[in-house]
Amino acid sequence: MRRRGTPHRTAAVIAIMFAAAGEVWAGGGPAPSLDVCAKSDFEAVVDNAAAALRSLNMKNKPAFQKKLRALKEKRGWSHDVFLKEAAPFVRDENIAVFDEQSERLLSDISTMGQAGADAKTPDCALLLELRARMRVLVDTQNAKWTYMFKKLDTALWE
Repeated sequence: MRRRGTPHRTAAVIAIMFAAAGEVWAGGGPAPSLDVCAKSDFEAVVDNAAAALRSLNMKNKPAFQKKLRALKEKRGWSHDVFLKEAAPFVRDENIAVFDEQSERLLSDISTMGQAGADAKTPDCALLLELRARMRVLVDTQNAKWTYMFKKLDTALWE
């Protein structure tokens, strides 16, 4: 029976693999050292997650709304019809899955960030996991926006 490595050993292997590949972490800069991390690093990851999500929304929301208005004009929808017909472009089964994944990740990031900040001794392996979840969160939101834009672009071309 094969034994799995300890969380610290597993995190160390992952960090070495990313460092060897020249990977840049979601928080920017090189991958952090597993030997040294501070409570403030945990708080920074949570803050970075919030900033990344705000940035994505600021980047995508205006363009998406502009395309929705273009679809409204193209189809000649009244305001009331637009509210009904535009709903599937912002809420469907796939978007709900993206939202559920994001909510779960946000909850994990918040919980892990608080646990790391409250710990007597910072757990650097936990910090690496926290940063990995942040990256997944940003990737999930990017995928959601891509999906929503593709769906809207398809409707605009019909």
